[in-house]
Amino acid sequence: MLPGPDTPPTIADVAREAAVSKTTASDALRGHGRVSGPTRRAVLEAAERLGYAPNRSARSLRTSVTDTIALHIPEFLTSAEYYMSFVFGVAEQVARAGLNVTLLSSGHLPHSGAVPQVDGLVLCDPVAEDPVVEQLMNSGLPVVTAERYVGDRQPTGVIWSDHETSMTGLLDHLYEAGARRPAFIASDTTSDWATTLQLTHARWCAARGAPKLVRKAPFGSPPDVLQGAVRDMLAEAPEIDAIVCAADGAAAAILPELRAAGRTVGRDLLLASCVDSSSMRTAEPPITAVDLRPRAMGAECARLLCEILSGETPRGTVRALPIEMNVRTSTRP
Repeated sequence: MLPGPDTPPTIADVAREAAVSKTTASDALRGHGRVSGPTRRAVLEAAERLGYAPNRSARSLRTSVTDTIALHIPEFLTSAEYYMSFVFGVAEQVARAGLNVTLLSSGHLPHSGAVPQVDGLVLCDPVAEDPVVEQLMNSGLPVVTAERYVGDRQPTGVIWSDHETSMTGLLDHLYEAGARRPAFIASDTTSDWATTLQLTHARWCAARGAPKLVRKAPFGSPPDVLQGAVRDMLAEAPEIDAIVCAADGAAAAILPELRAAGRTVGRDLLLASCVDSSSMRTAEPPITAVDLRPRAMGAECARLLCEILSGETPRGTVRALPIEMNVRTSTRP
C-alpha cells in the first residue's frame, strides 16, 4: 500500500516499491554495501517516484555515514570556466545519487592531520607539492582524482583523459595547416595535465625537427601577463607561425597583442588552445581548441566515487574520458 498524500514515505515504502528488502533499500540509498548497479538504480527511481527524503540528521547519529562527499579545487583555479563546469558536473551527479556535496577550500580545511567529516573526496587536477592535497590524500578517506596524481600515494579511483594524444593531434593539425615553428605558452603548475602537455610538445618538436619555443605562465595569469609573454616570444623569435596556449582562456586573452604585433590570426599565424570554453567559441576569429568536457569529467568522478563507496566498483579503478579537438577559423589559413 502506498503512503497517503499527507503521510511521508518511509524506507519500507521504498523497499516495497522497488521489490527489495529494507536493508537493500537502505544500503542503496546510503551508497554503501554490495548492491548491484541495476538494483541501486531501481531503489533510487522508487525513492524519486515516492518523493522519499531520508532523515539525514537522524541517520548520521546512528552510523558513521555522512551521506556527503567533499570536492576540493585550489582557490586560484576557481575563476576558470573549466573548473566551474567541473563543479556543476560533480554536484549534479551527487544529487542523482541522493547525497550531498561540500566544497573544501584551502583556507578552511580542518587543522593539520584532521579528517574531513565526509564519506569520500573528489580532487580536481591535484598537484603533488600542494600541502592541502597531501593532507587530503593522507586522510584515509576514499579519494577519486580528475587526472592522475603524481605524488607518492595512489588515489582510490581516477578519471583521466589522454592529453598526450590530444596534444599530438593538435600539433599535427597545425603542421598540416602549414605551421613549422609552433610556440607553446605552457602552465607552470606541476599537475599531470600540465606536465603531459609540456613533455608532448617537446617530443613532437624533436620528432619534427622544429625549434622548441616555450614560455611558462602562472595558471590564472591576467591578460597583461599573457600578452607580455607573447610580446617577448615574438621579439625573440619573429619566425613563430603558430601559438598554442595551455590555460583556460589564455588564447583569447592574447589576441589584442597579436593584432598589435601586426599578425593576422588564421593567416600568417595560427592560434589554438588546449582548453575549449565560451571565450574560444566567441573570439574573433573563433579559436581551435580541445574540448575537455569538464561537466562530464566532474560527473564521472562523482559517479566513480559513489560506486566505490557502495562496493559496486573495486578500489583502484581507472577510467578514461574521451576528449576531442574542435577546429575553428584560427587554424584555417
